[in-house]
Amino acid sequence: MEILTTTEMERADLLTISSGSSGFALMLAAGRAVANAANDLIEEGPILVVAGAGNNGGDGLIAATELLAKGREVSVILLGERDALKGDAALAAREWKGPVFPFHPQAIRTPALIVDALFGAGLNRPVKGDAQAVIEAINQSGAPVLSIDLPSGISGNSGAIMGVAIRARETVTFFRRKPGHLLLPGRLNCGRVRVVDIGIDDEVLQEIHPATFENCPEWWQAVFPVPRIDGHKYGRGHAVIVSGGLGASGAARLAGRGALRAGAGLVTLASPRDALAVNAAALTAIMLRTIDTPAEFATLLTDRRLNACVVGPGAGVGHRTRELVHAALGAGCSSVLDADALTSFADAPDRLFEAIKSAGNSQVVLTPHEGEFPRLFSDMSNKNPLRSKLERVRVAAERSGAVVLLKGPDTVVASPDGRATIAANAPPWLATAGAGDVLSGFIAGLLAQRVPTFEATCIAVWLHGEAGSEAGPGLIAEDLPEVLPAVFRRLYDEFGIEY
Repeated sequence: MEILTTTEMERADLLTISSGSSGFALMLAAGRAVANAANDLIEEGPILVVAGAGNNGGDGLIAATELLAKGREVSVILLGERDALKGDAALAAREWKGPVFPFHPQAIRTPALIVDALFGAGLNRPVKGDAQAVIEAINQSGAPVLSIDLPSGISGNSGAIMGVAIRARETVTFFRRKPGHLLLPGRLNCGRVRVVDIGIDDEVLQEIHPATFENCPEWWQAVFPVPRIDGHKYGRGHAVIVSGGLGASGAARLAGRGALRAGAGLVTLASPRDALAVNAAALTAIMLRTIDTPAEFATLLTDRRLNACVVGPGAGVGHRTRELVHAALGAGCSSVLDADALTSFADAPDRLFEAIKSAGNSQVVLTPHEGEFPRLFSDMSNKNPLRSKLERVRVAAERSGAVVLLKGPDTVVASPDGRATIAANAPPWLATAGAGDVLSGFIAGLLAQRVPTFEATCIAVWLHGEAGSEAGPGLIAEDLPEVLPAVFRRLYDEFGIEY
């Protein structure tokens, strides 16, 4: 579940080597794993290995040797001269007894399988020249591709396409996934990702101290809130959702329903007087309070039993929403700031960050999508391919003093302390109006149950993705809370929890 940057993976290799292994032993293990994957993927027919000049190419040459020994028809093309290879890659070249053909697009043709061993995860510059032409020829060949470590042309740290990139059917990587396996667009090029053991002991992680994780139950299950048989609703917290006015109250109701389904014992909608009737007509289990002004909201939150809140969905952009945010932060309750609560600070984001830090409230979550993110963090563009989504969210969390959730099919959550997760379970039909409001409610429902802020946000993101898959195509936002019980049942079965 740990995700390693390319630098951290290099360190894992070095720590393994320093403990008595050798780089070539790791390469042998990697090459053999690739050969096994190739055999699994395509059982017969010619295989072409396209090798680069570095260790990724060495892995490919070992794979070619192993496949030949298994009786497969194998050919190799190499970027550069065979005699120019160095280190472990040169040793791998000695193992390969067959010919090495010129590196040229016309050499690709249409084999049964292409093994992509060009660049791997460490690429940090755009692909040009002969390599670009060969990658384009591979993609146009129609042959299935098995990539080693990461499809060539994908940045291992950002998932960006560095000019042009292989579109693989399957990718074999070693020890742990890299960010580029989970971040878009790189994830789309990887196909199925197979993580294999090549002899690196998990103990090296104690030296590396990775701070990035795949968002999955194995990571946060220890703090997942399981209701106790002797518990009661008051012990599961009370979430407050701020409603918009008469024409914009639906978003808050979606958030409220999400909070209740996520496990909050009680949920109250703080509604302006003009929206009270429409909210009352649409709600049953969720309570209502008439709140017209930020001062009234601040007074409501003096009741310490109200321990989590959502401000922003349908709230409107402007002074009133800013004051509602200040009231929430001043009250010290766990706060989810979404939608209009974020945009209301677009002209002075530092005021929001100062308010978060001066309140001494570490239980704040900001939930922007890509359109809202630059309104608060204008200097962190998503247009620079070398600046990953992961890096941007980490910087945003440190700067703001809040947990930051940047939505998308590769949602990233980061904490001010540097920890971060990447989610890969969001189906495409989650891109629908109101889905983000339900997500804010899920977070608030978990915060109400006193789950730590970072973990609560990560759990909510995972539940949101699983609920989207449970509802399936045709999903609308109202479906998400309704299918959450089925997601919980599957989760409880995985944990072995009786229900």
